Amino acid sequence: MSIWLTVVLTVHVIVAIGIIGLVLLQHGKGADVGAAFGSGSSGSLFGSTGSANFLSRATSLLAVIFFLTSLGLTYLATHVPRTASGVMDAPAASSTLPATAPAETGTAKIESGSIPAAAGKSGDSKTNDVPK
Repeated sequence: MSIWLTVVLTVHVIVAIGIIGLVLLQHGKGADVGAAFGSGSSGSLFGSTGSANFLSRATSLLAVIFFLTSLGLTYLATHVPRTASGVMDAPAASSTLPATAPAETGTAKIESGSIPAAAGKSGDSKTNDVPK
């Protein structure tokens, strides 16, 4: 595994955890109990609307980084140079035998029409065939 794949994967996981945390910190509109009684979040650290803007902007920034790391991981995973890793990927040159012509034994070749059939038998009898 290359070093870039490890770096991008680490950033991807950290950004994913950051997105989860930021989404869990955000409030839905009117979803908290204080909104029902009119107390709101005006006394918070970021002001009345500052926290929503900060959290939503940080979430969108992390979402963009997450998207870019996803594309980077896709590119790195598909453009890895392949090496021979199996038997069928790169057969060894010594395992293939050169094709040679069959050796002649010195016996005469008998043609199919030169031997007369026995009396009473047809020429296509399979009784003299040798099983293979």
